[in-house]
Amino acid sequence: MHLAHLRLRDFRNYDRLDTDFPPGFHLLLGRNAQGKTNLLEAVYLMSTLRSFRGVGSAQLVRQGKASYFVGGRVVGVGTHDIRMAWSRTERRLQLDQQPVKRLTDYLGTLRTVVFCTEDLQLVKGAGRIRRRFMDLLLSQAQPSYLPLLQRYMRAVRSRNALLKQSRPDTGSLDGFSAEMVKLGNDLMHHRRTLVPRLADMAGRAFDRIAPDAEELRIEYQPRVKADFAEELDKARTRELAQRTTLIGPHRDDLKLQLNERSTADYASEGQKRTVAIALKMAQAEYLTETHGAPPVLLIDDVMGELDASRRAGFLPLLQRSGDGRGQVFMTCTEENWPRELGEKLNSWQVEAGQLNPSGSHDPPS
Repeated sequence: MHLAHLRLRDFRNYDRLDTDFPPGFHLLLGRNAQGKTNLLEAVYLMSTLRSFRGVGSAQLVRQGKASYFVGGRVVGVGTHDIRMAWSRTERRLQLDQQPVKRLTDYLGTLRTVVFCTEDLQLVKGAGRIRRRFMDLLLSQAQPSYLPLLQRYMRAVRSRNALLKQSRPDTGSLDGFSAEMVKLGNDLMHHRRTLVPRLADMAGRAFDRIAPDAEELRIEYQPRVKADFAEELDKARTRELAQRTTLIGPHRDDLKLQLNERSTADYASEGQKRTVAIALKMAQAEYLTETHGAPPVLLIDDVMGELDASRRAGFLPLLQRSGDGRGQVFMTCTEENWPRELGEKLNSWQVEAGQLNPSGSHDPPS
C-alpha cells in the first residue's frame, strides 16, 4: 500500500499542492514551521479522519480561508481516489467519486501509523488515550470493530441521559444496561485477544530499541473484573448518585510496566519515549501481519530524540516498510542521521508550504 498522489487546497500553510509519490522512503527536509508536519497530518487525516495533533477541523484551514480540501490516490489491492472537504457549512467525504455513507466502507482504504512527539501521552496521559490506541488498531485491523464500538457508546450515552434524570425509568435503564452488557462483552473479547499479541510485539520492539534494558510488560486492565451484568447491577446506587455509568469497557486501560514498576510513575522521560515508540512499532507490525502489507509510516521528529543505539533498533522497521511497495514519510531538519539508512531516499525540500523534490540518492556510508 502507498499514497501515489496528494492534493491539498488551503490546508494549514499549503495554498495548493499536487504531488506524486512513488513507493519507498521519502525524506521531508526543511527548517521548523515550514509545513513538514502539516503534510504528514494531511496523510493521517485521510487515513483516520482525524488529526494526530488532537485539533478540530477549523484549525486545519489555511489562515484567512473558509475551507480546506484534502485528496489523494491510494494504491493497494486496487487504486482508490479519496476526496475530503470541510467548511463550517459543509463536510464532504468521497471514495472513488461516491459519497461515503458508512465509515466501515472507508476506513482501511489508507492505513497509516504515525510516530510523533504526542505519542508520549500514550505513556504519560489518561487512560482514554490508551483506549483510543486500542480502538484505532482494532478498527484498522477488523472492519466489524468500529460499528460494535459505536453501538456500545450509543448505549452508554443513552444510559447516562437516563441517569441524569431525577427519577429514571427503571425499565428503560434495565434495557440499556442489557444492551451495554451484550456489546461490552464483545468489545472486551476483542481487546483481550489483541493485547497479548500486542504486548509480545511491543516487548520485542522495546528489546531491539533498548537492548539489555528493563523488561516491558503490557497488560489489559478491564474495568469489569468478572461478570459485567452483576457488577453493573451492584453499581446502580452509586451510578444514580453520580448520574453516570461507572462500569464498562469505556473505562478500560492498558497497564504499562518496566521491571514491574509503573512506567508513568517511575520511568525516565527517555524510557517513556522508548516505550511509546515500541507501542507504535507493535501497531505497525500487527497491521502488517493482519493485512499482509505494511501500513504507510509517518515519522515526525522522533528519531532525532533517540541516541545511536536506540535508532539502530528502530531502523529495521523503517527499512522493511521502505522496501518494495511499502512507504515511509519522515521529517527532518538536518540530513545527518537519516544517512544511517542503507536504502534509496526520495528527498523533498519543504519551505513555506511549498514541496519540491531535491533528488533521489543513496546516503553515504
